[in-house]
Amino acid sequence: MSADRHTRAVLPIPDRPAHGLTTFDAKDPDTAYPPIAPLLPPEGAPNVLIVLLDDVGFGAASAFGGPCETPVAERLAAGGLRYNRFHTTALCAPTRQALLTGRNHHSVGMGSITETATSAPGQSSLRPNTKAPLPMTLKLNGYSTAQFGKCHEVPVWQSSPMGPFDGWPSGGGGFETFYGFIGGENNQWDPALYNGTTPVDPPATAEEGYHLTEDLADRAIAWIRAQKSLMPDRPFFAYLAPGATHAPHHVPQEWADRYRGRFADGWDVQRERTFARQKELGVVPADAQLTPRHDEIPAWDDMPEELKPVLEREMEVYAGFLEHTDFHVGRVVDAIADLGILDDTLIYYILGDNGASAEGTLNGAFNEMANFNGMAGLETPEFMRSKMDEFGSPSSYNHYAVGWAWAMNSPLQWTKQVASHWGGTRNGAVVHWPARIHDKGGLRTQFTHCIDIAPTILEVAGLPEPTSVNGVLQSPMEGTSMVYTFDGPDAAERHDLQYFEMFGNRGIYFKGWSAVTKHRTPWELVGGNVPELDDDVWELYNGSADWSQANNLASEHPDKLRELQRLWLIEATKYNAIPIDDRTGERLNAELAGRPTLVHGSSQLLYAGMGRLSENSVVSIKNKSFAVTAEVEVPEDGAAGVIIAQGGRFGGWTLYAHDGRATFVYNVLGIHHFTTAAEHPIPTGTHQVRMEFAYDGGGLGKGGTVTLYYDGEAVGSGRVEATQAIIFSADETTDVGYESGTTVSPDYTAETSRFRGKVVWVQIDLGTDDHDHFISPEERLRVAISRQ
Repeated sequence: MSADRHTRAVLPIPDRPAHGLTTFDAKDPDTAYPPIAPLLPPEGAPNVLIVLLDDVGFGAASAFGGPCETPVAERLAAGGLRYNRFHTTALCAPTRQALLTGRNHHSVGMGSITETATSAPGQSSLRPNTKAPLPMTLKLNGYSTAQFGKCHEVPVWQSSPMGPFDGWPSGGGGFETFYGFIGGENNQWDPALYNGTTPVDPPATAEEGYHLTEDLADRAIAWIRAQKSLMPDRPFFAYLAPGATHAPHHVPQEWADRYRGRFADGWDVQRERTFARQKELGVVPADAQLTPRHDEIPAWDDMPEELKPVLEREMEVYAGFLEHTDFHVGRVVDAIADLGILDDTLIYYILGDNGASAEGTLNGAFNEMANFNGMAGLETPEFMRSKMDEFGSPSSYNHYAVGWAWAMNSPLQWTKQVASHWGGTRNGAVVHWPARIHDKGGLRTQFTHCIDIAPTILEVAGLPEPTSVNGVLQSPMEGTSMVYTFDGPDAAERHDLQYFEMFGNRGIYFKGWSAVTKHRTPWELVGGNVPELDDDVWELYNGSADWSQANNLASEHPDKLRELQRLWLIEATKYNAIPIDDRTGERLNAELAGRPTLVHGSSQLLYAGMGRLSENSVVSIKNKSFAVTAEVEVPEDGAAGVIIAQGGRFGGWTLYAHDGRATFVYNVLGIHHFTTAAEHPIPTGTHQVRMEFAYDGGGLGKGGTVTLYYDGEAVGSGRVEATQAIIFSADETTDVGYESGTTVSPDYTAETSRFRGKVVWVQIDLGTDDHDHFISPEERLRVAISRQ
């Protein structure tokens, strides 16, 4: 192996021109310069593929004893290693930022998801520039880098088409290529996609067979092939982060149907079956115990009989979704094998960025936005049964019940968001690297954490942690390389201290012991019994003899518990987890939370062609009166299409022309559509079309009266009986002059939504009672200037 001539601690590596004779004439025999050498990592640096699935519990995948078939994970495990004590942060965005930086989630500002960021350093969603991400380090050392799939690390006020793009994967994230989505979840059939920082439409429709997971695999395969075709000597770092298996659980029906009848006995029985299988596989110790069901989680036998077929279908759909995802991961792995480079590729296949999700209510959901808006009661058992055959289809936005999440975390306590217990933070992980890992099918039991991946990759690539990146002094990574475990099944664990915290749920691991306290229950979004932080009851577990945290030893070892509680406080302070923030609704309010907002004031002026605007990019019209005014130019053959739309099929509103007439539709969760249409068509020529919504008041989510105007003259009125109080969608956006994604109204499709004629401008006004119902040019100018 030749010596590495580069000093790589400072990135970018400084250019160092060679000194020597400079001749006057290039034809002089003494003219000599060393050939230009492309920057490459040290010799022997492997290709790297990280696959990070979403919301997969420890007991979900068959590779770790679960009921969902994952033959690709099993195949990689048979040729590599299983890790049965690998840990995450209990929530998606924090795990992802921690994984990509090698630092604890509060250290990189991601104490929670981006949508609930506050001004506290550990909660800001802003990654400090002293903690450069791993892809940037690899790129500056000569790796090709690409990400495909989910990025939930962009601060919400930077997520518009205007950026800034410092926190985007292909902006400041270090990825030369990015194809995927920004945010926590996406419609698998009709996603809001970006190529780099440019919004793009999916290449096909659901009716044509499109599915996001397949698309992401196609893109990853094409990129890897091109990279090896054009740069065979340069290793790659590819990060495949599908939206699967986060809700909505979308999958072709034939995949779900493979599991027909498999879950008829319910979640209590399934958990026992999984536990037995886990012991057979050896992925849990022989003396491990199955932890009992908590009172907050209903027993299967206590669920209404008329709902049980729906509950079964929820789990069938989820299982099919996970198997479908594993299949497409396999296509990427097969493509690497076909190129002859599988032996030289380090693959991390991480089955979940947190425990299984209990965010789907006790009954599950056909449209999970119902629960997020406090309207889960609309989804009655009768309604759910009527929709049973649609679960997983493009007409659904579904999630499974809490009991299934608990079962998918067998044999552990609790679920996603509960960072105190292993059910929230322990995920199955497979590591495959034939050229280096010789214990094929081996099991590794050392404590490991997602922050360990970055230092592992640097070690196997022969790269130092940089001390400076882009002129900024770097703080050390906080993870521990896992390379020592590759050949050491019995090696003493080196990552023996780790704190956990999420929404006040907190824990500490130290040399086999864990002290934990659960503070919040994930599915209790409103109300619930949340104690004072000082009143939380701590538990103590000896992991050396109790793998699943089944036997609470707090009363037997009070001194040990106090020792670990103090240690938690020290670690939490060190890594910015203090102050603990257990607020929920208040953190959704940017002003209360102390984070910037992209838009201010009570008016916003938009222009034709503006689109893919997230809810954080548009003034909020929820729970208040508002008006939407548009200047349009109508051709001789009449108006048609969307003037402005926000949201989509599963909730939102739209102002559009239908049969030439101005029409307003408020769509509540895809369940109720309230339509108001003008009495006659919009006249030919330039006109103002206005919709005024007079909110009833008296609380959140109430209804209101709609009045439509042409040039200030009333032309129609109607009623909206209820509205969505909190959120329209996690992925649908606002568009002017067209509608992308799924559509609020079935009167048009995305393809037919473009306005016939011209939308000159659209103005949204909040809480106004403009009695002349007309906006003058001077008024528009005032609004535009006031927003500068």
